[in-house]
Amino acid sequence: MYTDLATIYERAGRVEGRNGSITQIPILTMPNDDITHPIPDLTGYITEGQIYVDRQLHNRQIYPPINVLPSLSRLMKSAIGEGMTRKDHADVSNQLYACYAIGKDVQAMKAVVGEEALTSDDLLYLEFLQKFERNFIAQGSLRKPHCL
Repeated sequence: MYTDLATIYERAGRVEGRNGSITQIPILTMPNDDITHPIPDLTGYITEGQIYVDRQLHNRQIYPPINVLPSLSRLMKSAIGEGMTRKDHADVSNQLYACYAIGKDVQAMKAVVGEEALTSDDLLYLEFLQKFERNFIAQGSLRKPHCL
């Protein structure tokens, strides 16, 4: 199946008799949001990156509902840094990612043990999580995104 999918994606990007390539953005739905379903799973190995649209973020009216944790770009490292973006782009990205991931873990823990069992650091990560989603991910159609 991997070879078949790769062939389909490659064929879609070719124009007979012409040089160059076409960038395509395949859009997949995952049955029951199952990331391990064979089609989304194999497509993840073939494509240069994935942007995950998240049903839970959508239900909370966070638009665009991009789940940054499973989303990725295999080309990001060659397109960021001094001369292209900020010198510390990779470091800032990694720190935001790590804090958001910890915040999601704390959010899951809170659902089990309750907020009163959380430490002061846990509460700070929860606050970060909420602000990151509200002020960074959620951009809306008329709002300019801004840094935390």
